[in-house]
Amino acid sequence: MKINDKDLPGLYQSADNSSIKEQKKYFNGIAWYLTLLIVAALFAYFSDGEPNPILKIIATILFLATMFIMIWLRVSRPDDIWYNGRAVAESVKTRSWRWMMRADPYSDCEEVEIMRKHFVSDLKTILKQNESLIGKLGIEASIEDPITQRMLEVRKLDLLERFDLYRKERITNQALWYTKKSKYNKQRARFWFWTTVVLHAIAIVLLLINIYQSDLKLPIEVIAVAASSVLTWLQAKKHNELSSSYSLTAHEIILIKSETTIIDNEEDLSDYIINCENAFSREHTQWFARKNE
Repeated sequence: MKINDKDLPGLYQSADNSSIKEQKKYFNGIAWYLTLLIVAALFAYFSDGEPNPILKIIATILFLATMFIMIWLRVSRPDDIWYNGRAVAESVKTRSWRWMMRADPYSDCEEVEIMRKHFVSDLKTILKQNESLIGKLGIEASIEDPITQRMLEVRKLDLLERFDLYRKERITNQALWYTKKSKYNKQRARFWFWTTVVLHAIAIVLLLINIYQSDLKLPIEVIAVAASSVLTWLQAKKHNELSSSYSLTAHEIILIKSETTIIDNEEDLSDYIINCENAFSREHTQWFARKNE
């Protein structure tokens, strides 16, 4: 049995889609801001000493555009929706897995309707704590029953079947995801670091040339702006922090998975689920905290 995103509550899908959309919007805004800043500096460089003001006008327009993008990012705050959407999505996913596995606080296997109401009440609480998201959530997925048919099917499985399913569909998937993301962010961090080093080296070479040939017109300021922009992009993407955090979480997940290979009763399974989900939640909490760094 496979558990996909569509098998989780509609609130998860809505929050996840909203988070992804706002993340793209945020990074696209930063990318446009930095790109236009470099291009504006380039036009300003070429306009120096030119009698025709057209290049200066273009440079001015581009600098105005970067200012408006900066104001838009500050006012619309797509990063807030991105982080809050991710927090809601992960909270819903954690609650969903606890409910499917009959883990605390959804351990009563006799009164399914009571556990259903408890779960829905928890979803309402999660949404209420993130009211800023309400206007950003899509309605299509949210109109579906929060407890899907697949969730009911999983909850009806016996103890060992649920334990095996959780290890395969939750723990292994999470470990693979964090490992993959850790490697990706490490590669990206290395790429942008060396890009910054190369740009600084070019600026230094141009400065040295300008010392001996002061009559040459060299784009030193443009290179400096480009180097600064790359550094800003690297800081915005937080590749180094994410690589370390994801790597740590991946190792923790693997260790937790290896702690227990046999489950004898529902209480042991509940403790095991809570231990695993707490590990996932710690990473999400740290990730959310990075927003204010």
